[in-house]
Amino acid sequence: MIRTLSPEALIDDIRDLARRAGEVILNIYRTDFEIRRKDDASPVTEADEAAERVILPALRSLTPGVPVIAEEEVAAGRIESLSGDYFWLVDPLDGTKEFIAGNDEFTVNIALIHTIRPVLGVVYAPALDAMYAGTGPGTADLETPGAARRAIVVRAVPEGGAVMISSRSHGDPNSLTELTESLHVAHHRITGSSLKFCLVAEGEADIYPRYGPTSEWDTAAGDAVLRAAGGSVRTLDGADLFYGKDKFRNPRFIARGLD
Repeated sequence: MIRTLSPEALIDDIRDLARRAGEVILNIYRTDFEIRRKDDASPVTEADEAAERVILPALRSLTPGVPVIAEEEVAAGRIESLSGDYFWLVDPLDGTKEFIAGNDEFTVNIALIHTIRPVLGVVYAPALDAMYAGTGPGTADLETPGAARRAIVVRAVPEGGAVMISSRSHGDPNSLTELTESLHVAHHRITGSSLKFCLVAEGEADIYPRYGPTSEWDTAAGDAVLRAAGGSVRTLDGADLFYGKDKFRNPRFIARGLD
C-alpha cells in the first residue's frame, strides 16, 4: 500500500530533479541534434529522451510504487497501471517544437496527481533558468536568475481589458477570434510550452484558452502551479480539468486568473 505523500515534503526534490533534467537538455540545445517523428507525427529529439532517463528513475526512487506516466514512455507503449491514489505525470521536454526552433520557450514538467487532481507541479524553463512551483492554494512561487524565490499570484483583469495568451505552435485562429470577440481582450500574446499557464499564474496574462489537442503530461504541472496561484483550469462546460482519463487526453479547456 502506498503511504500518504506530502507534496510539501517532495517539492524541493522535484525542483532539483527538474533542474538536473534541464541541464541535460541544455547540453543538447543548439547542437546538431537528431529530430525524429513519432507515430502521431509529433517531433522527438534526443533531449526529450535523455531528460526522461534522468527523471523516471529518480521519481521511482523517491516514491517507490507510485506509477509514473511520461510522454516518451507512453509513445513507446510502456504505460504503468494507475493503482492507488497517486501517480506522476511527466513531460521531460514540453515545447519540443520551440526547442527545435531555438526560441528558449521549452520546459520540464513534473506533476503529482492525487485522486484525479494535481497537488504538486514544477515547471522549469532551462534556457531561461525560470523555475515555477506549487503544492496547493497560496504556495505558487517563481525563481529566476539573480533573484530570491518569490510568491506569485494571479491578478484581477485590468480595467483596460484582459491579456490572452495562446500557443505559438498549436494555435486555433478561428476559435481564438470567437473567444476574443466574446471577452474584453485588449492584448494577445503568443508563447510556447507550459509557460502559458505560468504567465497567467504570475499575473502577466489573464486567460489561456486551449482548443487544440493536449495530453495530460502537457498540462498537469502548469495546472498545479496556476491553481496554487489562485487560478483555475476548466473545461468548456465549467468543470475543473481532471487527470487519469482514458488515453490521458484532455478536452478543450480555458485557464484563467481571477474569474
